[in-house]
Amino acid sequence: MLTARIHKLLTTSSTRISNSQVIFWFSLSLTFAAIYSFLALQEAFSAQYVVQDDARQHVFWMERFLDSELFTNDLIADYFQAVAPSGYTTVYRIATTFGINPFLFNKLLPVFLSLVTASYCFGVCLQLLPVPAAAFSSTLLLSQALGLTDAIVSGTPKAFIYPLFLAFIYYLLRGSLLPCLGAIAMQGLFYPQLVFISAGTLLLQMLAWQEGGLRLSQDKRHRLFCLAGLAVALLVMLPYAFKTNEFGPVITAAEAKDLPEFLPGGRSRFFYDDDPGKFWLKGRSGIRLASALTPVTNALGFLLPLLLLFPSKFPLVKQISKGITILPKVLLASLGMFFAAHALLFRLHLPSRYAGHSLRIIMTLTSGIVLVVLIDAIWHWAKQHSPLLFPIPRIIALITTAFLTGVLLLYPFLVDKFPLTAYKVGTMSSLYQFFQQQPKTSLIASLAHEVNDLPTFAQRSILIGSEYAIPYHKGYYGQFRQRTLDLIEAQYSSDSKVVREFIQKYGVDFWLVNQAAFNPDYLKKDRWLRQYQPVAKQAIKNIKRGKIPALQQSIEVCSMFETQGLVVLEADCILSGRRK
Repeated sequence: MLTARIHKLLTTSSTRISNSQVIFWFSLSLTFAAIYSFLALQEAFSAQYVVQDDARQHVFWMERFLDSELFTNDLIADYFQAVAPSGYTTVYRIATTFGINPFLFNKLLPVFLSLVTASYCFGVCLQLLPVPAAAFSSTLLLSQALGLTDAIVSGTPKAFIYPLFLAFIYYLLRGSLLPCLGAIAMQGLFYPQLVFISAGTLLLQMLAWQEGGLRLSQDKRHRLFCLAGLAVALLVMLPYAFKTNEFGPVITAAEAKDLPEFLPGGRSRFFYDDDPGKFWLKGRSGIRLASALTPVTNALGFLLPLLLLFPSKFPLVKQISKGITILPKVLLASLGMFFAAHALLFRLHLPSRYAGHSLRIIMTLTSGIVLVVLIDAIWHWAKQHSPLLFPIPRIIALITTAFLTGVLLLYPFLVDKFPLTAYKVGTMSSLYQFFQQQPKTSLIASLAHEVNDLPTFAQRSILIGSEYAIPYHKGYYGQFRQRTLDLIEAQYSSDSKVVREFIQKYGVDFWLVNQAAFNPDYLKKDRWLRQYQPVAKQAIKNIKRGKIPALQQSIEVCSMFETQGLVVLEADCILSGRRK
């Protein structure tokens, strides 16, 4: 009977069916992951100048691997290279040895990572509930969730979180020691914060509920497994503990509260004005619950503890393995590190990094399981209430199954934009080409937002740019902030001496100016520039008083190139007052 076959296809355990059926659901999981990746690739190659938003920070400096003359003595490039995890850097360096441009590799890498993530997610779910359809359901939900965030598509260190953490969970559940140790070591090389969560999970794994309380596990082999993992975690994190950062120290919480960058409206907003809900649930400071519940079908995961209480009503929960306890342990380890990061702000970096990603993994795994458990329960109900001459309950079960399956498969069509890639399209091709023709050692000063794209599309150094205003290391941001203050002051000063001293101080070769920048409304509307007080406020006052900036007077004489309201001024001309 057709309905019986559908029930069997969706809910039969992998221990009672052929490998071909497991392969079918696994292949289907990879197919959807590949489709979503292909949609992202279409956008990545939709124009000549396209770059993922975060890649502008984390990839541009890798052009050095292809040409050592690029970004020499560049503060911004030096900083992002210094903070890049060694494994992440090595992967890109290997790609460049084969002549692959870092930005091309950045677009292709997410396809591989998405497939690896889907593979491990499928494997983890099979360890929790040996029903291939449930594994497909969880994997599809995770692929959709990742399609609604730029985590993997960014191709940056955070792109490695999901494959590496799922690999750790998979090998831990299977008791595969060496692969599990390898996963922990890789986490330290690509995304060190993950090691803390893995270590916390191993510590909790060593405990067992015995005689009405938590006791150390009596299984010697199990204890040795966990201790080996903790030893690797310690070894892989030791280099970070003793590493001296030339751009340190890390900013303290007290110092951050005095910087507008960390306050509402700031570039790196962390604190909120008397809104504990936002502080603990959203943004860089929160667990990002809303993100973990995207797609909304992930909310089904909250039902799992309830379903486990009624095995007679939901028979498939009887097949859920003891390994399911790994999920609350991961949750506890993540929340523990989340609160530790708050207590040690910002020495463990951002608290959200310890909760948001692992919570998304937990919710997709549990939601996929719940979905199939519910479908199975509906079919069992239909069998019990459906005599041969009364097929209505089976029809209800079939319609319900079709509806839930449709929601699962068609969810991406219900959101405004899928996948969410955060790709940025450069629209100033002539500007990029102009700077590409200038010396490789050129330094460009600008307050225009277009300057953020020049390191990527023109491969030239910039003095400052809002995309690179990362305020966590004082050794870097102290210099960066002073550069920004000096640039604002020089651009809007009516004293030509201030402009000349600025050029000489920083060795500026070109000055990129937005001609609209000399309107007071330009500065008022620019949220990023408003952070730099009191010079931004003074610049607005000077313009309103009718003081003509010296730089504005140099435009007619020193302009080298113009496009779409942007003007490139030659620094030597500004210094001498005439073009050579």
